[in-house]
Amino acid sequence: MAAAMIWLPWSLLLLSLMCQTSAFYVPGVAPINFHQNDPVEIKAVKLTSSRTQLPYEYYSLPFCQPSKITYKAENLGEVLRGDRIVNTPFQVLMNSEKKCEVLCSQSSKPVTLTVEQSRLVAERITEDYYVHLIADNLPVATRLELYSNRDSDDKKKEKDVQFEHGYRLGFTDVNKIYLHNHLSFILYYHREDMEEDQEHTYRVVRFEVIPQSIKLEDLKADEKSSCTLPEGTNSSPQEIDPTKENQLYFTYSVHWEESDIKWASRWDTYLTMSDVQIHWFSIINSVVVVFFLSGILSMIIIRTLRKDIANYNKEDDIEDTMEESGWKLVHGDVFRPPQYPMILSSLLGSGIQLFCMILIVIFVAMLGMLSPSSRGALMTTACFLFMFMGVFGGFSAGRLYRTLKGHRWKKGAFCTATLYPGVVFGICFILNCFIWGKHSSGAVPFPTMVALLCMWFGISLPLVYLGYYFGFRKQPYDNPVRTNQIPRQIPEQRWYMNRFVGILMAGILPFGAMFIELFFIFSAIWENQFYYLFGFLFLVFIILVVSCSQISIVMVYFQLCAEDYRWWWRNFLVSGGSAFYVLVYAIFYFVNKLDIVEFIPSLLYFGYTALMVLSFWLLTGTIGFYAAYMFVRKIYAAVKID
Repeated sequence: MAAAMIWLPWSLLLLSLMCQTSAFYVPGVAPINFHQNDPVEIKAVKLTSSRTQLPYEYYSLPFCQPSKITYKAENLGEVLRGDRIVNTPFQVLMNSEKKCEVLCSQSSKPVTLTVEQSRLVAERITEDYYVHLIADNLPVATRLELYSNRDSDDKKKEKDVQFEHGYRLGFTDVNKIYLHNHLSFILYYHREDMEEDQEHTYRVVRFEVIPQSIKLEDLKADEKSSCTLPEGTNSSPQEIDPTKENQLYFTYSVHWEESDIKWASRWDTYLTMSDVQIHWFSIINSVVVVFFLSGILSMIIIRTLRKDIANYNKEDDIEDTMEESGWKLVHGDVFRPPQYPMILSSLLGSGIQLFCMILIVIFVAMLGMLSPSSRGALMTTACFLFMFMGVFGGFSAGRLYRTLKGHRWKKGAFCTATLYPGVVFGICFILNCFIWGKHSSGAVPFPTMVALLCMWFGISLPLVYLGYYFGFRKQPYDNPVRTNQIPRQIPEQRWYMNRFVGILMAGILPFGAMFIELFFIFSAIWENQFYYLFGFLFLVFIILVVSCSQISIVMVYFQLCAEDYRWWWRNFLVSGGSAFYVLVYAIFYFVNKLDIVEFIPSLLYFGYTALMVLSFWLLTGTIGFYAAYMFVRKIYAAVKID
């Protein structure tokens, strides 16, 4: 209890520091200054849907195209996310209004969608697809005004303004499908302070859109590509009949407004899209509960250990020594090498590689260097860091393999470099084949796949071999007791010492510390939300490391007290028990939060979830294993062994 009370103020102090860092971010690129009537380019990113999880590029649908289509050169993270940034025919000039402009205008004739195109558009609308555009690297958002007052008689209702990413492609009503064919762009600019003789410069600080569906007959277009919008709400929406050809206009209007928001704060609108009160409360709750329980566990195990060591070191009481029981009895077998030491050391090496990569990525992101404005930067950084952390993974695996009396270091190094990455690459390749079949932009192109293989075998593999070589040559871990030649017989174990029961018991505390954060991460991955609370995530990661370490120590202590010395594999599996709860939560999230019904989206969800669970098991298992190994070496060094 005393330890918990000591931890509590420190944890709250750390939390207050995290509060300040969680909302801080570097905007990413240098600001672009526009003069009056300078062109502001509108680009398309992709089409997304949380129902199908399959992104498509913008021109996969029959939108109006410019005379020359130009795709932006993308980084690795953007390609893996399915972004295909391309120019559009929207003509937007800085601080210049447009009432109504027709796209694809050929002598004011409407666009004709073929039956096949109509069917495709209708299918995308029914699948709840959103269109994502950007202007000056700012994503477009749709404003949602929610009334927070419950009293319906109150005329002064408070508006709760929220924004959703992109805009809906269309909507359905009474089994009819309607397309949003008119876009009202609302762009906000900040006027920069200049000297009197200089021309004013402007910076784009917000990009909103109001999508509308307006029937062909209600839009009046002239020869100059201008159009007239219907007044009021008298217009009918533009229906898309998938069984026949459809005629319509694609139109847009532009409205500029001055804003007090400065360029450095322009992303705040997009990053405050949900109420964070629950987030704050949950994080504080997790900190208090975890450190409180950790304090109790520490008190119990330290007191028990002191008592055990004091009893074992009594030399005057010969009878007690003769009838000793517990963890001292297995001192001659506790460091006996386990089965499959090469596979164990390889998995732990990959776990170290993951740990280093995740720690650096979260820390750098917390400092604001991987903001959402730098598209794909997070994923690109994670991929490259995992490759370069191979030297640390190889070193730790090589040293552990030698400690476990291994001799074939070259085979061990190859196993470390290929076992976990090979499983990841294999699952991703199979899933990629299904995405290719759907012609989605989420499919990784063949040149990118070759580049990833070159990074794997050209960077990661040599670095793992280098680290493994030096780790294997280094002095192995010094075990404090000798191992007997003949293995000791293990007594029959109680039901609660079963491996699966251990996984259930060991996983609940680390999972309880992070499941709220898991909800936000899942929302970012599967519902196209921005995730930026890396200060919170760093705090949760520290809590996860502490809780995994302590639970692992408790579990290995109980196992050794039961005179079962086969702790190597068991501890690695049991320490990763929270991965089982992550899997259960992922199934719960799929059933309750997502509206996925088709086979391929479901396959993608569970395929990527399997990778997530495997990686999380490696991470938490490695943390727990090394904590338990240090603990076992410490306690056996503290007792006198004849």
